[in-house]
Amino acid sequence: MSQANSFAEALHSAGPASGHAEKLNLYSRFVGAWSFDAKRFPENGKVLTGRGEIHFGWVLEGRAIQDVWILPARDAGPTPSLGNWTFYGTTLRVYDPGLDAWHIIWSDPRSQYYSRQLGRAEGDNIVQQGADDTGATVRWSFTDITDDAFRWTSERSHDNGATWRLEVEVLARRAAATQR
Repeated sequence: MSQANSFAEALHSAGPASGHAEKLNLYSRFVGAWSFDAKRFPENGKVLTGRGEIHFGWVLEGRAIQDVWILPARDAGPTPSLGNWTFYGTTLRVYDPGLDAWHIIWSDPRSQYYSRQLGRAEGDNIVQQGADDTGATVRWSFTDITDDAFRWTSERSHDNGATWRLEVEVLARRAAATQR
């Protein structure tokens, strides 16, 4: 099979599609490789910690951004501090000009966890809100965004967003090989 016919070549794109490039750039600042430190705050109060990795890239003719989130990082070795909390999943983020928002679709075949959300800029932050496969309302936010770092949080609400409970905090830093 020639390189021109490869799956990776068909999927990946060099940058955003023309026409909506400004709107498509909401998530473009994350393109590249990242490492992160994560904390999970289960209801039992026993905080779980671990080190992971994220990879973002343009896909589908530059009309979407896809990422892969991995915990523990592939080079981390055994990580007993994580307990059963591990993931190896992907997000597809597709801009919808009619809604002026991003469709967010997360899937993790390892843990069988799925979530669909809408993402928008809120000031300097990005907030994604929707539901997961349990029917709970979820909110995932990117905050404290710089060229080389960001904070990502996962919150859950069981009362349609009246109150939120922090479940996960990720502090990410750009990998040296992908410095801008």
